[in-house]
Amino acid sequence: MSAIRLARGFTGRRRIVKFQGCYHGHSDALLAAAGSGVASLGLPGSAGVTPGAVQDTLVLPYNDIGALRSGFEGVGDEIACVIVEPVAANMGVVPPVDGWLEELRSLCDRHRALLVFDEVITGFRLARGGAQSAFGISPDLTVLGKVMGGGFPCAAFGGRAEIMERLAPVGDVYQAGTLAGNPVAVAAGIASLELVGREDPYPALRRRARDLEAGLREAFAASGVPATVTRAGTLLSVFFCDGPVPDYTAAAAADHARYAAFFHGMLDRGIALPPSGYEAWFPSAAHGDAEIHAAVEAARACAKELGVSA
Repeated sequence: MSAIRLARGFTGRRRIVKFQGCYHGHSDALLAAAGSGVASLGLPGSAGVTPGAVQDTLVLPYNDIGALRSGFEGVGDEIACVIVEPVAANMGVVPPVDGWLEELRSLCDRHRALLVFDEVITGFRLARGGAQSAFGISPDLTVLGKVMGGGFPCAAFGGRAEIMERLAPVGDVYQAGTLAGNPVAVAAGIASLELVGREDPYPALRRRARDLEAGLREAFAASGVPATVTRAGTLLSVFFCDGPVPDYTAAAAADHARYAAFFHGMLDRGIALPPSGYEAWFPSAAHGDAEIHAAVEAARACAKELGVSA
């Protein structure tokens, strides 16, 4: 919400671009065609959001470069910002296709719009420098949260100095928050980031995510259950469908009833997964080889049950 307001204040423009299935919090202008809980509940948006609140929000399909270019035609110079999850993780994990993030950067530069990376999920989880370091794309603004607080509620946004200087009290864009700068959450976040700097967890995290991905693929293939396992670095998810999942349309078309059955089967075996097929899986530094092996064995048993019931 604050990053969008800042982008509008800095550019003097109203329009924003977001993408189907991407979730950026529950502020009115960003709930249209959102992922996460909105997608899980099958809602197109939310009651209580007025048409005026979303009239300047342009919603485009994720990973569709042609639609992106078409969306900018005629209105590109009216766009304040494009906000995107650099790896979509609120419709399940949907990695960016080759050239997608580069085209976003190019179009924003061409039309002097700001590129906002929502790294609430990918920041400090995909890599210490987030998805922007992993893909080599520099946004104008970055939004961070979740894992940054070391388990405490903590969030931040930042960007180029000339943009951030528009924030009050230096500038004319107002921003405030009841929990802003909460000393306990900030101290926990600093401790987490210092620990990550001393003891690099990412090689082990990526290896465990790869092992889990490979084990899941094998389990579903052996049972004859059609499933697509997507992964981007340390993030992964399962879609019960044939073929790739490049966007929200494909994610929504997956068999989510089968995912629910899989979730309960895994829970019965002591493995807690995200309860919705629209959510990402997060292997953590607390998960060792034994935990990954246990999860794969449980998935193998669940997959057999799903195959028999099909």
